[in-house]
Amino acid sequence: MTIKQPKYEYVSSAKLPTRMGEFRIHGFVEASGQEHVALSYGEWQESDIVPIRIHSECLTGDALFSTRCDCGFQLEKALANIVERGFGVLLYLRQEGRGIGLLNKIRAYNLQDSGMDTVEANEHLGFDADLRSYDICKLMLDTLKVEQVELMTNNPRKMDALQKLGVKVAARKPIDHGITKDNKHYLKTKTEKLGHAFDPHLLK
Repeated sequence: MTIKQPKYEYVSSAKLPTRMGEFRIHGFVEASGQEHVALSYGEWQESDIVPIRIHSECLTGDALFSTRCDCGFQLEKALANIVERGFGVLLYLRQEGRGIGLLNKIRAYNLQDSGMDTVEANEHLGFDADLRSYDICKLMLDTLKVEQVELMTNNPRKMDALQKLGVKVAARKPIDHGITKDNKHYLKTKTEKLGHAFDPHLLK
């Protein structure tokens, strides 16, 4: 069976110095106009198993330091892991709020403040629990000449999605990081309802 890939365009690359080291940032755009970026660090051979993280945009966690999710913590940890290994890739997908968008995520937060969990809130707003797509990841990895990956994630669905797209996933590396009193219930919900693989002892 041939998997239909979304049309996309590689736009450009540039140096991106950060507090952790010097990355390169690579821009991509889908036919829909949605923009995504990849951050690469170091060099690798085509036969290497490349550590990668697929990170969905989270403005509140990534840029505004929110502790009601673990997104910002995981983003920082993934970049640190890549630098420590000496090479790797972070795919940053513009899929705010598991695909429902920033303003709907704020609406969902309001419902969570009233007692719903993250899945119930999304469904109350008329959305599936997770609307994200990972189809473009294969195209981004092909552009960066990545053939085999070690995927940093607690979400087995990301592994399954990459494997269905033809990406060789050699291993999954857990990224249990940034668990706080503010996000424990959120992380328990992701474990119980969305199948994320957290160490249960960390969520007590």
